[in-house]
Amino acid sequence: MSYHKRVKWKIEYYIDELGEKPIEDFLINLDKEQQGKVWQVIEQLETYGPNLDYPFTSQVEGRLRELRIQAGKTKIRILYYGDVKRSFILLHGFIKKNPKVSDSDKKKGLKRMRRDLELKELKK
Repeated sequence: MSYHKRVKWKIEYYIDELGEKPIEDFLINLDKEQQGKVWQVIEQLETYGPNLDYPFTSQVEGRLRELRIQAGKTKIRILYYGDVKRSFILLHGFIKKNPKVSDSDKKKGLKRMRRDLELKELKK
């Protein structure tokens, strides 16, 4: 009998030009119930990595994905991407009000992902 040890993925917060973590601000401003639901899904992402699938996560565009959290009637989304070092970088959080991710939220996520990737490339 073989046992497969599951290696957890690392969760990181995107850091902007001012050294701030916008996703942290978003999470702090959620109520306690919403925060609890968000942390449950983040822990699943950390545990299952890219094997975590719909309804908890879905592709937005290219490498950009969304964590999908339902807290009562509130739909919370966190845009993120995975890098080659077994890390997920949480980029942008928002309350979803429309059936699709808005263009402005998608653009913000893509811009932050590009910046994060560029900074990591410079550190090599």
